[in-house]
Amino acid sequence: MPKFNSQIFVRVVSLAAAFMLLAAGCGDDDVSSSIDVSRQDAVETYAEGVHSAYGASLYSAEAMDAAIDAFLASPSEETLEAARRAWLVARVDYGPTEVFRFYGGPIDDEETGTEGLINAWPLDEAYIDYVDGDPDAGIVNKASAYPEITPEVIVELNEVGGEANVSTGWHAIEFLLWGQDLDPNGTGNRPASDYTTAPNADRRAAYLAAASNQLIDHLQELVDAWAPGRNNYRASYEALDVDEALRLAFTGIGEMSRGELAGERMTVAYTERSQEDEHSCFSDNTTVDIIGNARGVEMVLLGSYPGGVSGVGLLDVISAEDSALAHQLRTEVSASINLARNIPAPFDQHLRDGVSDNDPGRQSVLATIEALETQTDTIVAAAEALGITINVS
Repeated sequence: MPKFNSQIFVRVVSLAAAFMLLAAGCGDDDVSSSIDVSRQDAVETYAEGVHSAYGASLYSAEAMDAAIDAFLASPSEETLEAARRAWLVARVDYGPTEVFRFYGGPIDDEETGTEGLINAWPLDEAYIDYVDGDPDAGIVNKASAYPEITPEVIVELNEVGGEANVSTGWHAIEFLLWGQDLDPNGTGNRPASDYTTAPNADRRAAYLAAASNQLIDHLQELVDAWAPGRNNYRASYEALDVDEALRLAFTGIGEMSRGELAGERMTVAYTERSQEDEHSCFSDNTTVDIIGNARGVEMVLLGSYPGGVSGVGLLDVISAEDSALAHQLRTEVSASINLARNIPAPFDQHLRDGVSDNDPGRQSVLATIEALETQTDTIVAAAEALGITINVS
């Protein structure tokens, strides 16, 4: 985990003192417009927050990796369930970090970005392992074509022949832990015997270990790219013109709000009524993913991140220019998160062909989509109030 930043701590203490003084005579508005807000402080808080959030994700992914190692060393239904629980916990930490995308940073640089290796979806299960009706499908069962399964091999095979040919990352691990979700009322139900007595059990185990190790490596790269005091992406980010650096942060929250979360992750599945288009379909974790992505937007706005990192957030900068607009955005983001939390799990229950659009579950999905779209308009307006133009899908 990244170490606590003492400079950030000093700023937090100063800000806290300012807020206490203001509280005596400023009512209950949760966004202050009276403190002296530095845009550069917001940039530095963001950079430290990104590093800390990726560090938290790496930490829980390492715990997942240890649980997977324990399962593979002694495969049983109990150790398999422990590995699944560790995956679910790790996803809670990863979800908010996805807001650090969409502007050509380390995770989605056109040439070196690893997002497609970390979290690509939807995933064609038959590219990795057996599926219902095809017991010989996938890399696992094609020993003659792929005699050795290593992290390097599965990275080379990722998305070869089509975008759905995903071989790495969170969802490859998810599929290898849960298997296909063939139960309309539950998750996938891969048996532990797939790793003991089933055909190619040893290759399946090698694949799961390789996918988990690969994920750890790529998360570590992101932590390193945002680490302080190095000649890395963070150094170049903090050296940008302050408004350009803020533009990137605003682009991340704007694109996550509408183009990615409201659009790709929710509207597509909602309109197509397709379980294959939901994010974590094998584990039925999609509603948690949605909440995590929405919380990432809030995290950047508040300047409050995992690991005790807290400082000047984008809302503070907005409030210094237009306190009413900042308050509006804070209210809208809180509303979208609450709506996301009210979507009944599992998400795929709202995608069935026979479910009416008037069904409360589908209405809750649509309400969340609309709230995310509304807050995106306000994000764009808030950036413009600062003299910053962003383009979002």
